[in-house]
Amino acid sequence: MLLDKLEQIENKYNDLIKLLSDPEIFSDYSKSQKYSKERSELEDIVQKIHEYKKVLSGISEAEEIINAGGDDGLKELAEAELEELKEKKPRIEDEIKLMLVPKDPRDEKNIILEIRAGTGGDEAALFAADLFRMYTKYAESKRWKVEIMDMSSIGIGGIKEVIASIQGKGAYSRMKYESGTHRVQRVPATETSGRIHTSASTVAVLPEAEEVDIKVEEKDLRVDTFCASGPGGQGVNTTYSAVRIVHVPTGMTVSCQDSRSQIKNREKAMKVMRSRLYELEIERQEREIAKERKSQVGTGDRSERIRTYNFPQNRVTDHRVGLTLHKLSIILEGNLDEIIDALTTHYQAEKLKEI
Repeated sequence: MLLDKLEQIENKYNDLIKLLSDPEIFSDYSKSQKYSKERSELEDIVQKIHEYKKVLSGISEAEEIINAGGDDGLKELAEAELEELKEKKPRIEDEIKLMLVPKDPRDEKNIILEIRAGTGGDEAALFAADLFRMYTKYAESKRWKVEIMDMSSIGIGGIKEVIASIQGKGAYSRMKYESGTHRVQRVPATETSGRIHTSASTVAVLPEAEEVDIKVEEKDLRVDTFCASGPGGQGVNTTYSAVRIVHVPTGMTVSCQDSRSQIKNREKAMKVMRSRLYELEIERQEREIAKERKSQVGTGDRSERIRTYNFPQNRVTDHRVGLTLHKLSIILEGNLDEIIDALTTHYQAEKLKEI
């Protein structure tokens, strides 16, 4: 029962207030911080519970007045109030249920964004560049910091692969549903007959793992250094600044040559390595507890097509939620909130079913 669950939350909140007023707890910094954090996390839902209980009480009082008969004017007022409160009740219930959805502990993390050109040759690489520009602009609109960690380009402005760090409040919570295969339908600049081509690029969004999240043993790593390639001026091909790290147990390989400093390249490569291993560990844990995820939303399953960008029709379709928007040019400028909001709502609805 919803009311039983709400009663438990309210009791816990009241217990925390009592604990925080205890001088012994107050003088213990670690306990005081722990209980203060717990109370703070419950404050919003407790306020909503009080609002809900007020509505339930109002409904009960209005029904008593109506059933008691008596003054017609008072009865009329009670009926009007009852109608209003009955409309309000399910809305507050939905708000409470959303607040009961467990938060993903990774939501506040920074992210590692990886984009790779898929099927379609040069056109896929050009599309990968378009996607990276779109996400960079979205990050700028949120005042997040974007740092390229490794990039492999082609001469016509395309990207074979790019790995970037995006740092900012709630970056993972907003970007986590972007993982998957993104498909583009358009006429390539090199196509003389005007025929529409279909190409694809893959996007991976990983929560940035810190050392406390996952421990990587030095003995499990093989580190190679080599001369950096690509633009960079004098010295780019003469110093062994580029770093390749192999995680021997999994065979996972990460290379970084963005900086002229071997130390900085190693730090960046390790940041990517930790995040990939963290993602592997999360997936392993989810398999162990048998959480079947049939929906693309929330899984980051990169084996399935999640979105199509159709240039001739100025259309973007997200296949997971059946959302179609005829504003491709606007979306490619980084205006992703409408799509991300729809995905978030869908994901929350799926979680509500579990509750």
